[in-house]
Amino acid sequence: MTFTVEQSIKSFGGRLLKLSHESDITHTKMAVNVYLPHQYFAADPKKLPILLYLSGLTCTPENASEKAFFQPYANKYGFAVVYPDTSPRGANIAGEDDSWDFGTGAGFYLDATEKPWSQNYRMYSYLLEELLPLIGQQYEHLDTQNMAICGHSMGGYGALMLYLRNPDIFNSCSAFAPIANPSNCQWGQKCFGNYLGSDKTRWAKYDPCDLVRSFKGEKRPILIHQGTADNFYKRDHQLLPENLVEAAKNSPLDGLIDLQLVDGYDHSYYFISSFVAEHCAFHAKYMGLL
Repeated sequence: MTFTVEQSIKSFGGRLLKLSHESDITHTKMAVNVYLPHQYFAADPKKLPILLYLSGLTCTPENASEKAFFQPYANKYGFAVVYPDTSPRGANIAGEDDSWDFGTGAGFYLDATEKPWSQNYRMYSYLLEELLPLIGQQYEHLDTQNMAICGHSMGGYGALMLYLRNPDIFNSCSAFAPIANPSNCQWGQKCFGNYLGSDKTRWAKYDPCDLVRSFKGEKRPILIHQGTADNFYKRDHQLLPENLVEAAKNSPLDGLIDLQLVDGYDHSYYFISSFVAEHCAFHAKYMGLL
């Protein structure tokens, strides 16, 4: 299995690669963008760490690559950024394109157990067992043993979940406006119920508020920024980051959920790009780049 390079674009001194490949896990063609900083192209390059960035509902790899502006900080510190897609596309499942918050663009970074979704909607295994190993094989100067994870909204939930389940894979975790307690909000209940069924013990394996209680990794802070003008936070109650802070009490991460409420910011990429510098510096520390 190999990547097809659809485009290679000069950006901030490095290159943004728009890639595609056929997936044995989702049984669909998958898109992924990879940003390689200028250090990757040095005459004698060292292995560079990786920041895995997970996007939110409806997004593709293009959204963050074009609007988050990780690139200048990736060049400053010397790490690559991997932007996966948010779901399989073109699985031809009835109903997958009926709503914006379920199905296409809304894979929720889990492995579905319910038919018909279980055949294709396996984003958890896709990321860990296929995409990241393939990147390590094809880009030999990227270090899959030194990775951080970050995400926004549904992707913020994905970052928290993947980190809390896999502290041996990811050194650090941060999130922008994450869906922090999906079992208790409409978005999460819709996706968990359809992908995982009614058995809530399955839900608990993917809910950060359940996972944090039994976390077994190093005691490092998790950085979260949340805008106070975000309607999904203050009006619709979809995000619930305070629930994660509460769930972490008396857990190994008690006091280490660094929830920063930032006045006046909404849910958009204007918000994300305003705080990317802080998140990149945070991850650079745990990547050993400072």
